Amino acid sequence: MIFFRKPEEEQAPSTGKGLDELRGQVKGAALPESVAAIVAKEMGRLDKTDPSVAEYSIGLNYIDWLSSLPWTSATEDCLDFPRVERILSDRHFGLDHVKERLLEYLAGRTLAASAPPHVLVVDDEEIARTNLEHVLKKEGYAVRTAANGLEALELVRAWSFDLIVTDLKMDKMDGMTLLAEAGRLSPSTQIIIVTGFATVTSAVEAMRTGAAHYLTKPISLDHLRESVRDVLGKRVKLAPARGPVLCFTGPPGTGKTSIGMAIAEALGRKFHRMSMAGMRDEAELRGHRRTYVGAMPGKIIQAIRRLGVNNPVLMLDEIDKVGQDFRGDPGAVFLEVLDPEQNRSFMDLYVDVPFDLSQVMFIATANDLSRLDAPLQDRLEVVHFPGYTEPEKVQIALKHMVPRQCAEHGLTHPYPVFAPEAVRTIISDYTREAGVRNLDREIGSVCRKMARLAMKPESAGNAQGSYPTLVDPALVTSLLGPRRHTHESARPVSRPGVVNGLVWSDSGGEIVLVEAARMRGTGQLLLTGNLGAVLKESAQTALSYIRGNAETFGLNPDFFAQQDLHIHIPAGAIPKDGPSAGVTILMALLSLLTGRPARPGVALTGEMSLGGVLLPVAGIREKVLAALRGGVHTVALPAGNRPEAEALEADIRSQLKIVLATEANELVDVVLEPKS
Repeated sequence: MIFFRKPEEEQAPSTGKGLDELRGQVKGAALPESVAAIVAKEMGRLDKTDPSVAEYSIGLNYIDWLSSLPWTSATEDCLDFPRVERILSDRHFGLDHVKERLLEYLAGRTLAASAPPHVLVVDDEEIARTNLEHVLKKEGYAVRTAANGLEALELVRAWSFDLIVTDLKMDKMDGMTLLAEAGRLSPSTQIIIVTGFATVTSAVEAMRTGAAHYLTKPISLDHLRESVRDVLGKRVKLAPARGPVLCFTGPPGTGKTSIGMAIAEALGRKFHRMSMAGMRDEAELRGHRRTYVGAMPGKIIQAIRRLGVNNPVLMLDEIDKVGQDFRGDPGAVFLEVLDPEQNRSFMDLYVDVPFDLSQVMFIATANDLSRLDAPLQDRLEVVHFPGYTEPEKVQIALKHMVPRQCAEHGLTHPYPVFAPEAVRTIISDYTREAGVRNLDREIGSVCRKMARLAMKPESAGNAQGSYPTLVDPALVTSLLGPRRHTHESARPVSRPGVVNGLVWSDSGGEIVLVEAARMRGTGQLLLTGNLGAVLKESAQTALSYIRGNAETFGLNPDFFAQQDLHIHIPAGAIPKDGPSAGVTILMALLSLLTGRPARPGVALTGEMSLGGVLLPVAGIREKVLAALRGGVHTVALPAGNRPEAEALEADIRSQLKIVLATEANELVDVVLEPKS
């Protein structure tokens, strides 16, 4: 007979703790009754198991995990509004809608936490009502009174009461009927029966009907206080506050991860970030069954154990980049984890005991929501992070990035002064992004080159080195070299057939030129510029609309019979697609066919139906910012985008004339010059 020994690397990991040490750990842990029963059963089994077998160390690990999880330990939320607002303002510039959402959540928590329990006292004797009201108010409760059951029911319909203290024998409606009716109207309200005619039968009936306590007169005030505290204490435990499930979405570098950290700091909660990018194994979130060798809980339970509280802020970063293969779909686990109705009893396969995640504040981040399944999106409260405007980028750089980069590179004696014009030069000439990540990188590059200047031999006589104390646009250009990016501007083109359009890209809004030309031919429409299928369909729609309304625009109905039309959008190396260039293509064709050049400083965007109706498009804010950057003074938008236009900042609206149109023909005289 041949015996094979299991290799050491396949042995189950050991906690390094003995069973006696774990007994002390379990005794000091505040375990729920169900968990304590499982731990006791597991310990009884280990008492009968030989310590040399593998199952013994597996059992020790399991008991260690169960006894070290924070089943009841939680941090108190900071409900100081001025402090929270100050932290959010200091950490981030802008993002007002995100901060407002957090303050809304905090306002609800503060209102719920600061409101005293509401108690209704019902008794037909005025002296008894007054005495009970006086005693309960001294305990800090908000108390209202009623002389009979009918009066009490009217109050229950209008108010939310945590507790009703009622007499049993009353006129018009007795306490037993009130108990049944109040339970129907407000099932969450607890009721204490107080009577001077106590019998075993009435006590049994009251408890079966739903009474929390049954007290007899003359009542002991200490007994009453204890009963009320007991009932209201259970109510607080039964209804913990649920944490919100937020999903921050937007382009890279807009501050999604960093504001999650600021939220945790503002609330006074512990924070943990988990990267979901590239995760393919479902067991990384849900854990392995402990029967497997080397089994461990999933990342969520591991993070909660490491933090030691059951209400941290957990950030699930890049959930749109989760993969799936033969090992399962990790994204499907989010359906349980992020659903407030299901995560009260989250089941990790290793722990194998329901764990309450409802008090955890989950914050997910995603760059592209279209990659998430619809059921998962339905469980998330999406908060969109738009791209920053140039003034916002300048303020972020001067207040946050420049001081940090100067300190990291030793430029502190003295601090160099970055002129706002220098930061604008970096933004416009060396970055192309909606966020500020590359801006931070380029500012760091400037600081590194300045530190290099300080180390040159000619500055060796200075112990601290010498470097420029004023950073202006000329110095930025000399340090970073030739400009790397150029943003398209609205060109004052005098020839017909060229119109400025507004488009959205991953790096924000951009201005594009749509060019149209005609030549002798057989009625073909040529489309170039690396255009996608949707954009090609928009061009076909625009041409069909013109042909169907040729006489309205003063054109020969047969204009397309003996000529070809060519539509081109420059920058052919960049793929382009989307419906928002439909009305721009229409105006370029009309400009060509009618001989009316486009007005300088006018740009437009919008989808167009076959009947000429303008349909709303996305990315309005980014497109308007591109128009401002490119020298545009008039922007034409579909009327359906009125809410987005009205939501723009006042300083943006003051610099632009925004024209809203329902039909495409309303924009002809806005975009094109008058007929000569």
